[in-house]
Amino acid sequence: MILRTCTKINVGLRVLRRRPDGYHDLDTLFVPYYGYGDILEVEPADSLGISIERAEGVDWDPMQDLTIRAWRLLKADFPQLPEVSIRLEKHAPVGAGLGGGSADAAYMLRALNSIGDLGLDDAALAAYAARLGSDCAFFVYSRPMLGSGRGEVLEAFDIDLSACEIRVGIPLDGSGKPVAVSTREAYAGITPREYVPGEPSLAESLRRPLREWKGLVVNDFEASVCPRHPEIPELIARFYSEGALYAAMSGSGSSVFGIFAKD
Repeated sequence: MILRTCTKINVGLRVLRRRPDGYHDLDTLFVPYYGYGDILEVEPADSLGISIERAEGVDWDPMQDLTIRAWRLLKADFPQLPEVSIRLEKHAPVGAGLGGGSADAAYMLRALNSIGDLGLDDAALAAYAARLGSDCAFFVYSRPMLGSGRGEVLEAFDIDLSACEIRVGIPLDGSGKPVAVSTREAYAGITPREYVPGEPSLAESLRRPLREWKGLVVNDFEASVCPRHPEIPELIARFYSEGALYAAMSGSGSSVFGIFAKD
């Protein structure tokens, strides 16, 4: 079975409060983006194994990859699940806020559900995905969803971007290397803030005309990440200069997206 994964952008991201479990409560809109997708090949095998192909090389233990962790998670509840051979061709950049690894995990769960004939519906798969990562559950659905909690509480959101083109770019530093922002770095600089009385919620702001989103639909991480990585606001400004109706950093960075009207 061969699957082409998607990635995601966050249209707006509010960090509301720190939770007792150490995570933060968020308010965001996940939107699927089909650039930078990985290629995931999964087949039954005599023994569990994985091959990861990545232009920059692999600097993590392949047997701790989220796809392997997804298999182990299901295997614990479904002993009949066969061992599998995994080939993962990585295109999603690391540290860009696009959720490439989370997507791999969710698509792996979907593949295993089919291979093992487990009969899990999307809600059940999303519950497993949420145990692997905060934004993993979104990729079970891969359609616009409001995310709350730590990102795993999802609600379908009716938004029509069919008349728009979404462009995503990865800022480059002075030496021409992609800028990367770790989740740890992003959260270290964040100051959670609750909605104040009378302030529109993210969902209410997103129902405004797209041209009104600038300054209204905000990614809270930009306040601390952008000063440390000026290439990010420079790319946001460039998208606006090229005619974007709205542009912002995605997730905890470093990727930037622009929403343009189709010609």
